[in-house]
Amino acid sequence: MPEYNAPLRDMRFLLNEVFDAPALWQRLPALAERIDADIADAVLEEAAKISRELVAPLNRSGDEQGVQWNNGEVTTPNGFRDAYGIYGEGGWVGLAGNPQYGGMGMPKMLSVQFEEMMYGANASFALYSTLSAGACLAIDAHASEALKATYLPAMYEGRWAGSMCLTEAHAGSDLGLIRTRAEPNADGSYAITGTKIFITGGEQDLTENIIHLVLAKLPDAPAGSRGISLFLVPKVLVNADQSLGERNQVHCGSIEHKMGIKASATCVMNFDGAVGWLVGEPNKGLAAMFTMMNYERLSIGVQGIGCAENSYQNAVSYARERLQSRAPGGPQQHDQAADPIIVHPDVRRMLLTMKALTEGGRAFATYLGQHLDIAKYSEVATERARSEGLVALLTPIAKAFFTDTGLESCVHGQQVFGGHGYIREWGQEQLVRDVRIAQIYEGTNGIQALDLLGRKVLANEGALFRIFAEEVRAFLNTVPVDEFSAPLEQALDQLEMLTEELRERTSVDPLVTGAVATDYLHLFGYTAYAYMWARMAHCAIAHSDEFHRGKLATAQFFYARLLPRNHSLMSAVRAGSTSLYTLEAEQF
Repeated sequence: MPEYNAPLRDMRFLLNEVFDAPALWQRLPALAERIDADIADAVLEEAAKISRELVAPLNRSGDEQGVQWNNGEVTTPNGFRDAYGIYGEGGWVGLAGNPQYGGMGMPKMLSVQFEEMMYGANASFALYSTLSAGACLAIDAHASEALKATYLPAMYEGRWAGSMCLTEAHAGSDLGLIRTRAEPNADGSYAITGTKIFITGGEQDLTENIIHLVLAKLPDAPAGSRGISLFLVPKVLVNADQSLGERNQVHCGSIEHKMGIKASATCVMNFDGAVGWLVGEPNKGLAAMFTMMNYERLSIGVQGIGCAENSYQNAVSYARERLQSRAPGGPQQHDQAADPIIVHPDVRRMLLTMKALTEGGRAFATYLGQHLDIAKYSEVATERARSEGLVALLTPIAKAFFTDTGLESCVHGQQVFGGHGYIREWGQEQLVRDVRIAQIYEGTNGIQALDLLGRKVLANEGALFRIFAEEVRAFLNTVPVDEFSAPLEQALDQLEMLTEELRERTSVDPLVTGAVATDYLHLFGYTAYAYMWARMAHCAIAHSDEFHRGKLATAQFFYARLLPRNHSLMSAVRAGSTSLYTLEAEQF
């Protein structure tokens, strides 16, 4: 049976050595009173225990049983409801939530590592709580005080859950085309009517209420995305004394039968004049919903890291035990007929690729968490603005690059197992299926690439890009020229040069942005990982223990075998759009 153990040593290395999180928390007054190194360590230890003992044991059984739909009701797999009850009682849904309404107020640097544990242990289970946490974030940022006081405490407690209702069958990612409508009621509420699809956790039996955040259009709304408003629509109406009242007119019409995450309910939701309340201002719902969407984009990126870590752990264990063929340099186990496959070069290539990408992604996610904490809690306006700019620039990279490389790593893990990787009981084929969705939902990775290149880099003449480039150069000025800093500087030079070239080319060829965006995002991703690996390597280089030596060796592998992928990506970007349009549509 596959096992999962949270990579606590690596997480502590990032928090305490690479990013010095305790020092950051102490200089941010709102965090200084809530957390220090000891509290963070205790949270990680307990989270690791929850992921290992409560959540991970339900992963395979949940996949095999799946969720069931019967006459509008959804039943989660055996054990999920009890586990979610324990999970909610522990306060995990509100880990980073507003303490004013019962959240724990922990920093994002910590919560992003917690989310990785949950995804690594059981991606289907994790989705229920991450959707709730994201809904809480949007409600806290944009809803009225009355709505926050009514809904947030029970959601943070895990008694009520949240969902995000955006997509409609005819619209997909083009939200300006949605048809769900909101008619004003005399009491200030609205009657919401329409159908939403692909709604994660839209119906389930884990909680007594579900709070849907729904995009809809008012009767006099402008056309397109400028006419979208956001509404809070509870599954069960809430009385003035916080008790539950009548069932609202919102029901699950069906559930999707999916390739993976089979224990996560993906629902078709029908709103038939359901009572809802406006969140934020009329016709500005998309901006409000982006608070939740950007949270979920980083979270789904972390799903890629979590699944990859699970795959890596089990692939390493298998490679150490599986005997097959002799080592290239001669037998290593003379008392056995064969050597463990971990001695073979191609197996090592796959394992090191998994290790380098996963640990690089974990570092990048923690780095983004750092800037989210600064953007939220710093009392220095210029510092907040700088971190907000970095988060805006790097979030699409996190969502797309984490999940693209997460799938690559899970496939490598499956390959290490050979034929056993294709068989269900070893767990690798489930991880491949579960991680695959992460490239699709919360905006496909192609859309993330367009957002990065079109909106975050080119639209502002590279202003956000320069914030990142200046930070990397400042780091390079503090370290000696060595095997890590020199190629990092070269990679950054190449990225800067290519970015400037694209600024010039897109002014004459409007097709270029869409044609090269994905390759550009990957190029940026490998360069960002090179920055992370340089920072980790320079922390590790002064130590001689096994952990730090392993970190240094992995950094060397990344620079030798993975960063050179940038050369082919640069060629692809420079090829532009021409080769994409040599065929007529009829010739495909």
